[in-house]
Amino acid sequence: MSDAAENQVRSRDGIANTLIVAVLLSLVCSVLVSSTAIILKPVQQRNEELYRQQIILDVAGLYVPGVDIDSLFEVIDTRIVELASGNYSDAVDADDFDAIAAAKDPDLGVMISADADIANIRQRARFSPVYLVRKNGAIEQIILPVYGSGLWSTMYGFLSLGPDGSTVLGLRFYEHAETPGLGDQIDKAEWRAQWPGKQVFGDDDQPRIEVIRGFVDDAAADAIYQVDGLSGATLTGRGVTNLLRYWTGAEGFGPYLAEIREEAGND
Repeated sequence: MSDAAENQVRSRDGIANTLIVAVLLSLVCSVLVSSTAIILKPVQQRNEELYRQQIILDVAGLYVPGVDIDSLFEVIDTRIVELASGNYSDAVDADDFDAIAAAKDPDLGVMISADADIANIRQRARFSPVYLVRKNGAIEQIILPVYGSGLWSTMYGFLSLGPDGSTVLGLRFYEHAETPGLGDQIDKAEWRAQWPGKQVFGDDDQPRIEVIRGFVDDAAADAIYQVDGLSGATLTGRGVTNLLRYWTGAEGFGPYLAEIREEAGND
């Protein structure tokens, strides 16, 4: 091979050309990954929404495996509640309102004072959806979105209450990162089965519902407000207690549930 030809080969195989090829390949891959993410984002969002709807149906006892979720969800009446007043509101669209995102919006969110922030979420939206199950026009279930800090994560779930606004019908979490084998006991059917029939509010109209350490003494006066603790996951259990008390208290759905309880008492 001539010196000129050998120099040309070396030029093509040089560091500069290798870097150019690597950069171009990285750019092409980045464009492909970004384009795929953009294309798939609506699909992912739709799947997440269907999963949340499935959990709502499940906590309401209305989920039927294999049946179209959209058709099942038609029985759910989604309303928007202004948390401060406890009144229904048309200020935002119930069909696409995202309370988690709205919490960070200066116009739609509010900061929570340190002494009131027992759920450790720092800020919340001024409005929240509630999901109503009706029978012959009357409210049969009230399903509330609830969330708050556990040991390792923010736990997101739904609490179903009876028409009296105090009796628990079910509790389901749909997203968390609690410790496998310990904190993730909140997903176990055996633990979830303890919740139906428990009462949220005491005689003073304050939230008393709690996950205790150890086992509930069924003969104790407070047993109606208590659920067995999570073995090896005390902080996760405390997080569940705090988020439920926050969202059923004065900072959360408390004013709304007070109206529900008053109406139920007048029936």
